[in-house]
Amino acid sequence: MAYDNRHVSQLYALFPSSQISPSGTPELFNAAKVTLKGRGDAGTGWSLAWKVNFWARLLDGDHAYLILTHLLDAPGSHGSSFDTGGGTYPNLFDAHPPFQIDGNFGAVSGIIEMLLQSQERFEDQKVPGGEGYIIDLLPALPKAWPDGSVKGLRARGGFEVDIAWQGGRLAEAILHSLNGNPARLRYGSTTLDLDLKKGESFCWDGK
Repeated sequence: MAYDNRHVSQLYALFPSSQISPSGTPELFNAAKVTLKGRGDAGTGWSLAWKVNFWARLLDGDHAYLILTHLLDAPGSHGSSFDTGGGTYPNLFDAHPPFQIDGNFGAVSGIIEMLLQSQERFEDQKVPGGEGYIIDLLPALPKAWPDGSVKGLRARGGFEVDIAWQGGRLAEAILHSLNGNPARLRYGSTTLDLDLKKGESFCWDGK
């Protein structure tokens, strides 16, 4: 049987699920890196898109960016053994071949995962049995994007987030509460708990 490096379903617990994390399951987190490295960086378009998301969840923005560049290259540019391989056609369709929308949607998802993640939860001490989501800012920002901004990203728990960064560091994040739920902002090793009412906003520089 030929070895197929496209399929990565064994990492469902890492993405799109949230059962694997660096703080909650460090051994599985490191094991996910090992198995993903074993799969390599080649693949057809849909597989490359999945790998962008996986590396973002593994907090390795530079590797996620490398896979993203492969995904956006012309088909067959990186030596995949699957016909013409992965990449993006001139009409911006994902190359499976011949075409699979997972690569297009997955690329967008991967970029967002590099800039914002909100899959982890925390216990809300103010409410018995309550919990909220940790909103992780720029968790996997690649060196190739030292400056930038994004607006209107949605985070779990009912939040809209605008982010700006300069020199590879967070400059400003604006959190808009849509439902009045608790949240924990995290940038690197710094965290801040918030209890905003519905419709309120909060601006943070990560310090």
